[in-house]
Amino acid sequence: MLKSLKKYGFISLMLLLLTTACGDFNKIVKSTDYEFKYKKALEYYEDGEYVRSSTLLKELVNIYRGTSRADEVYYYYAKSFLGMQDYMMAGHWFRTLLNEFPKSKYAEESQYMVGYCFYQQSPNPRLDQQVSQQAIDALQLFINLYPHSDKVEEANRLIIELRDKLVFKSYLTGKLYYDLENYKAATVALTNSLKDFPDTKYREELMFMLLRAKYYLATRSVEEKKELRLSDALDEYFTFVDEYPGSDHRKEAEKFYKTLANLLHYEEDIN
Repeated sequence: MLKSLKKYGFISLMLLLLTTACGDFNKIVKSTDYEFKYKKALEYYEDGEYVRSSTLLKELVNIYRGTSRADEVYYYYAKSFLGMQDYMMAGHWFRTLLNEFPKSKYAEESQYMVGYCFYQQSPNPRLDQQVSQQAIDALQLFINLYPHSDKVEEANRLIIELRDKLVFKSYLTGKLYYDLENYKAATVALTNSLKDFPDTKYREELMFMLLRAKYYLATRSVEEKKELRLSDALDEYFTFVDEYPGSDHRKEAEKFYKTLANLLHYEEDIN
């Protein structure tokens, strides 16, 4: 019985505190003392109460627009959305700050955060990667503008991760065309991937898939295009084995070579 009373008393106390806190917050929202309201917005932000902070700052954005404090209000408004993991709105307000106050003391961090917010919105590699490219562009702009920033190393790491996602998307596109036996489209997609991302960790797989696509495109080609495509596939073989002589795909590559060389009447010993 005593235990139940204590539990009931604790719950009642918590409800009272919550009700009081909500009442206090509603009074702040209704207040016309904007300095006080701004002070409370920052306190809520520092305490991790980002919803309340953003609620107050939403009004203050308009109140302080055109004043010397406007960029700071924009900054904390954006950071409040960041705290809520609403990266779309956070990115929007960081961009707004940069557009209106390019020389603000918050500009450097905001420029990085624009890229970071796009990075956080970057989808699965199987989906459209437009946002990933926006993140790369924004982060690269940050590096160009602030080459000595302590965030440069992190920005470069994010760019590498995003570029790998883009090239993996290209790899999946090329593989899709390959699986559909659309070898012409596959060669275009894979060639573009290697051109755009020459240092990717998927390079060996991309190059071998490109060799296979060119091989099948050539051997199944119409006669008037066959010789040129066979030569192109043979060149791709030499490129691949020169760069990856110890590849696990070497055995299959040699089979391609023998067929291509035979069709072209090409004579050269395989080392």
